[in-house]
Amino acid sequence: MGGTAGLIHTSLAVGTFLVWCQAQSGMRSYGPVFEEQPSHTLFPEGSAEEKVTLACRARANPPATYRWKMNGTELKLEPDSRYRLVAGDLVISNPMKAKDSGSYQCVASNSRGTVVSREASLRFGFLQEFSAEERDPVKITEGWGVMFTCSPPPHYPGLSYRWLLNEFPNFIPADGRRFISQTTGNLYIAKTEASDLGNYSCFATSHMDFITKSVFSKFSRLSLAAEDTRQFPPSIKAKFPADTYALTGQVVTLECFAFGNPVPRIKWRKLDGPQSSKWIGSEPLLQIQQAGFEDEGTYECEAENSKGRDTHQGRIIIHAQPDWLDVISDTEADIGSDLRWSCVASGKPRPTVRWLRDGQPLTSQNRIEVSGGELRFSKLVLEDSGMYQCVAENKHGTVYASAELTVQALAPDFRLNPVKRLIPAARSGKVIIPCQPRAAPKATVLWTKGTELLVNSSRVTITADGTLILQNISKSDEGKYTCFAENFMGKANSTGILSVRDATKITLAPSSADINVGENLTLQCHASHDPTMDLTFTWSLDDFPIDFDKSEGHYRRASAKEAIGDLSISNAQLRHSGRYTCTAQTVVDSASESATLTVRGPPGPPGGVVVRDIGDTSVQLSWSRGFDNHSPIARYLIEARTLLSNQWKQMRTNPVNIEGNAETAQVVNLIPWMDYEFRVLASNILGTGEPSLPSSKIRTKEAAPTVAPSGLGGGGGAPNELIITWTPTLRDYQNGEGFGYIVSFRRKGSQAWLRARVPHAESLHFVYRNESIAPYTPFEVKIRAYNNKGEGPESLTAIVYSAEEEPKAAPYRVIAKSVLSSEMDVSWEPVEQGEMTGVLLGYEIRYWKDGDKEEAADRVRTAGLVTSAHVTGLNPNTDYHVSVRAYNRAGTGPPSPATNVTTARPPPKRPPGNISWTFSGSTVSIKWDPVVAKADESAVTGYKMLYRQDSHSAPTLYLASKSQIDIPIPEDFTHAFVQIRVTGPGGDGTPAEVHILRNSGTSMMVEDSGMRPAPHVVVVTTNSLLMVALISSLEL
Repeated sequence: MGGTAGLIHTSLAVGTFLVWCQAQSGMRSYGPVFEEQPSHTLFPEGSAEEKVTLACRARANPPATYRWKMNGTELKLEPDSRYRLVAGDLVISNPMKAKDSGSYQCVASNSRGTVVSREASLRFGFLQEFSAEERDPVKITEGWGVMFTCSPPPHYPGLSYRWLLNEFPNFIPADGRRFISQTTGNLYIAKTEASDLGNYSCFATSHMDFITKSVFSKFSRLSLAAEDTRQFPPSIKAKFPADTYALTGQVVTLECFAFGNPVPRIKWRKLDGPQSSKWIGSEPLLQIQQAGFEDEGTYECEAENSKGRDTHQGRIIIHAQPDWLDVISDTEADIGSDLRWSCVASGKPRPTVRWLRDGQPLTSQNRIEVSGGELRFSKLVLEDSGMYQCVAENKHGTVYASAELTVQALAPDFRLNPVKRLIPAARSGKVIIPCQPRAAPKATVLWTKGTELLVNSSRVTITADGTLILQNISKSDEGKYTCFAENFMGKANSTGILSVRDATKITLAPSSADINVGENLTLQCHASHDPTMDLTFTWSLDDFPIDFDKSEGHYRRASAKEAIGDLSISNAQLRHSGRYTCTAQTVVDSASESATLTVRGPPGPPGGVVVRDIGDTSVQLSWSRGFDNHSPIARYLIEARTLLSNQWKQMRTNPVNIEGNAETAQVVNLIPWMDYEFRVLASNILGTGEPSLPSSKIRTKEAAPTVAPSGLGGGGGAPNELIITWTPTLRDYQNGEGFGYIVSFRRKGSQAWLRARVPHAESLHFVYRNESIAPYTPFEVKIRAYNNKGEGPESLTAIVYSAEEEPKAAPYRVIAKSVLSSEMDVSWEPVEQGEMTGVLLGYEIRYWKDGDKEEAADRVRTAGLVTSAHVTGLNPNTDYHVSVRAYNRAGTGPPSPATNVTTARPPPKRPPGNISWTFSGSTVSIKWDPVVAKADESAVTGYKMLYRQDSHSAPTLYLASKSQIDIPIPEDFTHAFVQIRVTGPGGDGTPAEVHILRNSGTSMMVEDSGMRPAPHVVVVTTNSLLMVALISSLEL
């Protein structure tokens, strides 16, 4: 026995030395921890790649070594093998499906232990060719539905499908009439048409990581028999399974497609719960993104057309892979102690949990108990150290969690955590002196003061963990205190010196207060303390420390003096109510006093808003009372919003004023058949509080319309038509399903009303055709709305005219008169109003040159009832024919008899030349050579002169019958701008411009503008006058 005990003691001592050495060295050893694990891999058959790499890398000290398992059996990595180890990765050269398909695991080991990676599958992807057999032709009656079977070839993984029509790449688009199932590859046509004739081929594509491969089937010909125009109800042909299983987080797709004439519409609904916001519905498909357990349930697909409906139902069942809720972590435990580890995983079906130690299965034995997700150790020994893994698995997957267990055996050691060297304590207070040597197993502790052994008494307590507590301290307690620690590995001690100081006391405590929201307050707190020590103040609210830096300016210290710790509260809010505690603290003790602050404010939000007794224009609302925030609730307000508008609006209620003690009220004046949310607000003398959470959405009951459609009018259209228009009624006023309009109309003066029903709320016009309707006949028109609950009120009667016809009468006494060489005036007598077949919009003047056809005529239109027009842009000295027509919205009427007019010859092109001027007192006399018209120019009847003092002043026009004019000038005259041009029947000619500058004396400058191109500048200087003549072609 003695020899055995000695061996054990020696073994523990060696283990202790090793653990201590590792702790002191900079390189701490630890077991393998995976940083990269193998992943499921798909290798395409026939790929140009010559190898597959499965990754594995673990962090470990000492570095890890690696092994690999395939289907649970360790792989032999021989030099000439197709399997190679590169670092921790497994490289498989020339992969072969028959030999290499399977499940792989990486095993990482070092001296601390072993861990195994998750399992990763290696599978081989392939897609064979379609069968070479010819496909049978399909013959179907036009208008019936048809299905083409794809029958894809053997493949892995799944495929995507498209269909070719006649040739590549003429792919059939997915529309409401045609559908390609991505589950079977089959093509469905709900209702065949003539355009569907042709040859069809299924086109299948496999997506295998970095390779895409496509194959297509033999063509199958579709021919159509004579069209069947009969309509028939839907019949669902593409159906989703009765049970569809999916994993959480996946995309779930349900397919549903029906034959029918007309082509059916597809709708989706969940029968046992609300529609998810993750739905993406696109007629034949229902997709649920990132499916969760809330998406489980029964789903219905409904196909509907005007002849009937068909439905199909099935369940979605959601499962989940294992997912850790609680896992193990690296643990250091004392030798001889007990340990309990737990792993908890969620999943559906419920996962089972097993345990591994250093990569090998772990079962209950001796001191170890394995029970599902729990692992228990009794009286740990050094050999229990190692790498442990818990493994949770169900049929959908497996997850691993790893941790290292280190069992320690250490003699007591105070080097990392000695007793504090100097221990200050407050007189009459309490001091706590920890004794926490590093030791395994836990050490036995004794305390001494000087040479006196301390034992538990009324003032002395030694706790189970070795902590020394001294209470009601006096000066006599000062001295040296030593902690002695011992276990079977050895013993150690550590000493500290206790020094007694004056106690800290609150001398002025805070007082309780009551304020309103937004007010300010200072809570006082003064204290006395030992002068040899620093004093600090802290404040807490309901035992939570106040962080002044994060208080948004509400809290600040009111004084910088050491003995004053007053707290200033600014702009107090409701959240600032509570019990405030001031603590004055030194390193040896502290003192605290508390006070209560009540902040009064508007009420808090009411709770639990419930809607019941839902009518067409009213509901009953109930709620629970919220916090009154220390001021009685005076009244409640109710607000609502519709799904058409996100704005909350105050609603009318019964009673009108809801008292503060009420918890129910009726909301009235609601819109029928409208979706509402409601919320409640409480108010008191300090204001209105925050609103409650919105109620659940409700829809009021339907009712007959209460508002007549607006914007009634009409007119226009084709002959023999009456068009009636209105503004479509908004959703707010429809009051129910089956909404439409009833239009009533009659010829003005007749007795009987005609009625027409116009379905659909979005309709905005009605066209009545009848050969007996004369043009521009007045009709009395009125309109009302209807829905499934009845008819609404009728609108006021409006007058609407039937379609107009072109005017039947022509203007007469048309007179055309040449005004200038390029302009003429046209006048006429208007058409008689009694002969109008519509609203006269104006007249159209047509004019064309002699020799041209009337179809090439230029046109000018007038608006309204004017009977004259001024026409510009004509050619000079040209014969024109002119006619006038009336027009309305239907078109133009017959032309008036044509009249003729000849435009005047153009004015002379030559500007006045040899311009000269002289100054005489307050006048300047300007002369020029007369302009003589050529044979093809109009006669000169006079001259126009535009005079301007400077570039900023308003010009003055002078007329002269001769080639000379006197202009008055002011005494301070320095310069002027003058333009001169001829005028006559053909209009105004080209101007000559003169810029005059005066200094003194009299002189003359003559510029022959006709001999030089314009513009042209001449400068002549004499002893008395500087003159500049600028000849240009500017118009007056």
